Amino acid sequence: MLKSQTPAPNTRPPSHLFYLSSLRRPLVDRAEGIYIWTQDGRRFIDGSSGPMVANIGHSNRNVLDAMKRQMDRVTFAYRLHFENEPAEELARELAGKLPEGMDRIFFVSGGSEATESCIKLARQWAVATGQPRRWKVITRFPSYHGGTLGSLSITGDDALAETFAPMMQVMPTVPAPAAWRDRDNLSMEQRGIRYADMLEEKILAEGPESVLAFIMEPVGGAATSALVAPASYYPRIREICDRYGILLIHDEVMSGAGRTGKFLGGDHWNCKPDIIALSKGLGSGYAPLGALAAPMRLVQPLLASGGFQHGHTYAGNPLACAAGLAVLGEMDRLDLIANAADMGDILMAELKGLAKRFPFIADVRGKGLLLGAEMVADPDTLRPIAPAKKATQRLLDLAYERGLIIYGRKVKGGVDGDNFMVAPPMIVTREQIGEIVAIIADSLEVLAGELDLPVEG
Repeated sequence: MLKSQTPAPNTRPPSHLFYLSSLRRPLVDRAEGIYIWTQDGRRFIDGSSGPMVANIGHSNRNVLDAMKRQMDRVTFAYRLHFENEPAEELARELAGKLPEGMDRIFFVSGGSEATESCIKLARQWAVATGQPRRWKVITRFPSYHGGTLGSLSITGDDALAETFAPMMQVMPTVPAPAAWRDRDNLSMEQRGIRYADMLEEKILAEGPESVLAFIMEPVGGAATSALVAPASYYPRIREICDRYGILLIHDEVMSGAGRTGKFLGGDHWNCKPDIIALSKGLGSGYAPLGALAAPMRLVQPLLASGGFQHGHTYAGNPLACAAGLAVLGEMDRLDLIANAADMGDILMAELKGLAKRFPFIADVRGKGLLLGAEMVADPDTLRPIAPAKKATQRLLDLAYERGLIIYGRKVKGGVDGDNFMVAPPMIVTREQIGEIVAIIADSLEVLAGELDLPVEG
């Protein structure tokens, strides 16, 4: 008789890092400004603000004091039972920084909740206004809009979505406007129009009466490494959405809250969306916080038909909103949006200088302190580096070994394409940028030698 086999005992202690098999990072001890220290005494420069979150830097005393004052009063009040002062004040302050009329604010706890709230608002608005056939949300490929099933359905990333495709309604896509890659005789203005017109083609192919919205990042996030479309793209997208009665949703989760040198990424082109998703820098890592912003013309039909059928336990949490209010106050007090613009220009120039020294950097792009660089094996043909070489991860590891944290992800649907992103907190100084760039240069030198990539003499 065979003995029943029992699993080998768990030889590892319990950990919240259940998904990591071998890679472990040092235990964090403290953080201040753009720096983070570990318990073993190492200092890191937070050159990516985490995942582009810590916009105002770490351990800002004014924000911490505001949170402490709120903690002494109340840390939780359910929105269906009470209103709370921090949420109301933050809504007023935030609306004052958004395009005119975007004054209905719904607070959430993160970016995925924010984008999912946007598409649920859009759908309920369509039903409430007698347009129930509208349900498709066109998105770009590649793109990233979150990890919940709803937000993942509008995320153009095969690596993240493939496993869950049977569980969700996958939405139609159009190509992200990677015009810098195109090898044709068109000007960048013409390319921008061409990419925008792909949206109209998709609308017509899907049936205009079935299309609800188009969602896009005005300045790309991790999925496209800070991709910026030609300037002609933005007004053309707005025109197309208006032509077919489609809502334009701007995902400003990463590009918003001042990071690009304007409060919103879309502000660079005066492109006004119908709905905005915000998170990350809005709370700057001090508390989980995000927001949906919309005009009353979209909200009123929902109110008349029974209200917004959506919500989260921590929506409008008073402690999170107190943190967000203090974060916005520090942005104004320290003039951080202007600093993001100024330091972003310096950082952009330095990264372009690295691209001349390391020609396998084929493109440097972005706005303000949301910058990215794409790496290829052949700068003439744009042939990608072989995925087996894991160039992005190796560069990130080299920088980490030298005390710098930068960010990177595959830029072709999460499967192919190598890049790195540099997005330090908006308090960064010229001298600190010099330190960041020096470490990147040293890391690129080692990477080039290991992978036999071209370097200028």
